[in-house]
Amino acid sequence: MNRWTSLALVLALGGLLGACGTAPAERHRPASAAEKPFWQAEFDGAAGTRPSERFWNTETGNREAEGWGNNELQYYTDDAANSALDGEGHLKISARPAPAGAELPCFTGESCPWTSARLTTEGKVALTRGRAEIRAKLPTGTGLLPAVWMLGDNGVEWPGQGEIDICEVVGGEPRTVYGTAHGPTYYNEDGIGETATLTADASAAFHTYAVDKQPHRITWSVDGKPYFTLTPSKLPSPRDWVFEQDMHLLLNVAVGGDWPGPPDASTPSPSTMTVDYVRFYGEGHA
Repeated sequence: MNRWTSLALVLALGGLLGACGTAPAERHRPASAAEKPFWQAEFDGAAGTRPSERFWNTETGNREAEGWGNNELQYYTDDAANSALDGEGHLKISARPAPAGAELPCFTGESCPWTSARLTTEGKVALTRGRAEIRAKLPTGTGLLPAVWMLGDNGVEWPGQGEIDICEVVGGEPRTVYGTAHGPTYYNEDGIGETATLTADASAAFHTYAVDKQPHRITWSVDGKPYFTLTPSKLPSPRDWVFEQDMHLLLNVAVGGDWPGPPDASTPSPSTMTVDYVRFYGEGHA
């Protein structure tokens, strides 16, 4: 992922993923009994099962993507070791040191020293307006950058396509959650956002990370508590608001790069993002 694209983020089909429908476990109840998601992924399936291709794409590689715009060290794979269901109602996305002798083409060197996964709903599921809600544990540690984020489907090259980082936790800031927006004239270090502070490391417990995307207003929250609202008035001139469009979701764990810096001996291995559910409320398509 490009932090400088990122600071700058079913119906139980064959037992793979739950999407639209009511899931059996208590944890799967929507936030409000009167509010139902138009799409949801509940991750009820057998351990080792990869996410359903009906809803999820798995992006791979590193070198051809220029280190994902951030000089990152991970090679994204479609292996179950890097992204799969755990058999307990979760999706796990894990960054791991590359196997000995692996030759994984890397923008930053001859071979990437880490593997990980990057999943997207591009072309399959998108939010037009409403709330994207993700309950997850995010890995923490030196050199890590887990992210839950969205990109616009308008076909414009980044940053003109628009990006909403629902949550990012960077490197040695394990209790700080970044929520950021990027657009044509506000991107990279000029992305506009705020932070929320957790009472413990993001890896210690599940939290519900969300954005509510309404006409000319986006609000970020953690565990139902809003901490930042963006409107066109907060943008730099010419206030080019690009968020009135369909936006798809991305989940990934990056390693190294310009923002978090390199991993070291203290970096957990594996470093795992555990996703309990993803739910889209409001309007969109799936």
